[in-house]
Amino acid sequence: MIIQWRKSIHSGGANDEHCVEVGRLAPGVGVGLRDSKDPDGGHLTLSGAQFACLVEQIKQDSTR
Repeated sequence: MIIQWRKSIHSGGANDEHCVEVGRLAPGVGVGLRDSKDPDGGHLTLSGAQFACLVEQIKQDSTR
């Protein structure tokens, strides 16, 4: 299966140093996160539930 990575809308910063890409992994595996500046450096695998918790935490932190 080929993973289609997409850059997070929250990526950026000065000189684009904060670059995160998200990709849907094989069915039942979850979601992959990787550094877009190092696409061959591997990725972090999260379950769907873990990814949802991460997104919720990011949303909460951004409102503080």
